[in-house]
Amino acid sequence: MAKIEIGHRAPDFELTGTAGDVYRLGDLRGRWVVLAFYPGDFTPVCTRQFCSYRDADDHLAELDAKVLGISPQSVASHERFAAEHGLTTTLLADPDHATARAYGCLGPGGLVRRSIFIVDPERILRYRHTALLGLRYQDVEHLAAALATARGSVG
Repeated sequence: MAKIEIGHRAPDFELTGTAGDVYRLGDLRGRWVVLAFYPGDFTPVCTRQFCSYRDADDHLAELDAKVLGISPQSVASHERFAAEHGLTTTLLADPDHATARAYGCLGPGGLVRRSIFIVDPERILRYRHTALLGLRYQDVEHLAAALATARGSVG
């Protein structure tokens, strides 16, 4: 399984998100991007994670980074999940696990490991965190600290 390292170019992807929009990492060049891979819509920890992002939406906006949630469920599932919980983070569908595999966060049995990747404006990976069990998530405070460190590492 591929595992990209800090300082490597982040793999591009083309995924459909909520509202039917297509997202490509290459189209976000010039912006900081946070990729939040998660196992599944409507699961207890994932629900808490994305509800915490919703509840801290003002603080998340201050980070000046595009935050994208990625999991293998369909866009229809993502739209139901977002609507039921009033989520504000864009959710992308990776049904064939190709993006999770490219980022090295596909675990045994095809389960996506809860992971955070921070990509700089030049598409270089500056931060990665992959949970082995996925019972905890990185909240907005963790994302803010990781982004501050990542921004400080860029010359």
